[in-house]
Amino acid sequence: MTAVDVRPDAGPTRGHRDNSRRKAILTMVGRRVLFIVPVIAVVSAGLFAAAAISPFDPLVGYLGTRYMTTSDADKALIADQMGFDNPWYSTYWNWLQGVFTGDLGISRSFNQPVSQVIFERLPWTLLLVGISLLIAIFASLTLGVLAGIRSGGFLDKTVSGLSVVVQGLPPFVLSLGAIALFALTLGWLPVAGLTDGGADPTPAQVIRHLVLPVTVLAISQMPWLLLAVRESVVGSKSEGFVAGAVARGIPTPTITKRHILPTSLAPFVNIVGVRLPELIVGAVLVEEVFSWPGIAGAIVSSARDLDMALLAFLTVGTTLTVMLGSLLADVLVAVLDPRVSTDG
Repeated sequence: MTAVDVRPDAGPTRGHRDNSRRKAILTMVGRRVLFIVPVIAVVSAGLFAAAAISPFDPLVGYLGTRYMTTSDADKALIADQMGFDNPWYSTYWNWLQGVFTGDLGISRSFNQPVSQVIFERLPWTLLLVGISLLIAIFASLTLGVLAGIRSGGFLDKTVSGLSVVVQGLPPFVLSLGAIALFALTLGWLPVAGLTDGGADPTPAQVIRHLVLPVTVLAISQMPWLLLAVRESVVGSKSEGFVAGAVARGIPTPTITKRHILPTSLAPFVNIVGVRLPELIVGAVLVEEVFSWPGIAGAIVSSARDLDMALLAFLTVGTTLTVMLGSLLADVLVAVLDPRVSTDG
């Protein structure tokens, strides 16, 4: 019988494997970051090209109610002064130069610098989305693990059934239902806005007005996350290492914490990354229904008025957020599960 070589240098050491894994992840990150540049260029240029053939007239948004009373000569003069008749590629180039020099331009919709619009509205959106996402993640992990551990039981059937129902309801429907029940019928919470009419934005006022939109946005994002955890846990229960742990008499909470939950985290993180665009769309709808003073109102107004300075920045910013969020999710999945390929 041939002796087996068990010397330390007989195969790759754990440290060597870890270094190789880190290099592979860094290579993936570099490749994906380089890919972001042409995508942003195509998205931004495509936006200006699409605006040029849009049936919406930016002059209508600029003049508002004055459009019907303004003479054709004055309309032509204003359009020329504002550059509405310039070729799209010329407008795009001017916008691109401004971005690289730090001048984001003036928003016609709000009659403010784009940077000021973003500065005033972005924190409220981050507050809404951040709290909603944290609640959705924590609740989905907890309920998904419990439902998966007790698959086929009452909790599993109830949670899975509710998830399927919520999946079919758009966020604005959930928003209107929440307003009808908790604001108009029961009177427990305010209908919309950041504060009560005329009140200062104190923490108590903001928190009270934040409850409904945060809850609705969190619930709208939970079904896919929860069901992904539940399926992953059910699959992990049938693995050999779990059966071995059960045979050794290890308590169920310990098996769940040390064996089932870690193997369920990678698919869960991946789903969070995949659902980022849905989260952004949901935030836009929820903000509009609840009149929350975030970025959503700016997106709607800039799209309606073809306010390209603001619309282009928001579109590029949203695209960049989705791509970076997806990249972060992929990195976390690769770190959590060494079996995952980094070639994508």
